[in-house]
Amino acid sequence: MVLRSQIVGCGSYLPRQAVTNADLAERIDTSDDWIVQRTGIRSRHIAAEGEMTSDLAIAAARQALERAGMSGGDLDLIILGTATPDHTFPATATKVQAALGMTRGFALDLQAVCSGFIYALAVADNFIRLGQARNALVIGAETFSRILDWEDRTTCVLFGDGAGAVVLRAAEGKGSSDDRGILSTHLHSDGGTYDLLWVDGGPSATRTTGHLRMNGKEVFRHAVVRLAEVVEEALDANRLKPDDIDWLVPHQANKRIIDGTARKLKMPLEKVVVTVDHHGNTSAASIPLALAEAVGDGRIKPGQLVLLEAMGGGFTWGSALIRM
Repeated sequence: MVLRSQIVGCGSYLPRQAVTNADLAERIDTSDDWIVQRTGIRSRHIAAEGEMTSDLAIAAARQALERAGMSGGDLDLIILGTATPDHTFPATATKVQAALGMTRGFALDLQAVCSGFIYALAVADNFIRLGQARNALVIGAETFSRILDWEDRTTCVLFGDGAGAVVLRAAEGKGSSDDRGILSTHLHSDGGTYDLLWVDGGPSATRTTGHLRMNGKEVFRHAVVRLAEVVEEALDANRLKPDDIDWLVPHQANKRIIDGTARKLKMPLEKVVVTVDHHGNTSAASIPLALAEAVGDGRIKPGQLVLLEAMGGGFTWGSALIRM
């Protein structure tokens, strides 16, 4: 028998303010057609003044815990994937820990940008597999609106704010792909691409936060290749074929990247969860937001095979195969 990390609750939170492409067109030189044709995005949510990443994370976490029938006091571990923490330190996860009433175990932030949730899921899964935690909360939460250059129409139209969370519980499995839970995770990075997607600031470099900068063409080119590779890696590791997958839940960066990855894998778009049209790119929050939506509306059902994949600045990329 082996220990598996089963997902027992999903939660999400989106700020109240939804900003449409038409709203943006009133502020910058863009249009709804221009944004939709290039990205598939129609609207995104923006955090209110004074609403911080921790606020979004706490709301998503509470919903996930409620759906799992658990409380913060049941948790051994919190990992928060974010590139937009409340402060340089302490970890935003510790603020979440206090708000949820978790008094044992530990909480930490993890920074892998858009791959942050996959990385955090992999780390939590390893703690559970080793028997060092039984109940874990994994969150992806971002307030990317705070690091956007609102004069740069090529980047500011892409991103939104939000949070998603899952509760993991240790359970015994047989060690086969028929087990419920996380079957495998696969992580990669390439520091040689550091300057293709970055924020031009930081406490060590400039003492200011800075703004997001991106070489869009290079990001797109790398994304389609790397994402297809890491999906194939997950399938090969579990001796599965694309036809065996019930749902692909990709990082919601750009509809063209999502479609390109699906074509490379010969997966029908009907099996791909897409929320980028109404969420925009929410970085580490995008996958748990999409997962919570698809579980909540009944598309993703217990026992189904779900494949998660993401790529972010660094570059970082990764995948996770889960039987719900």
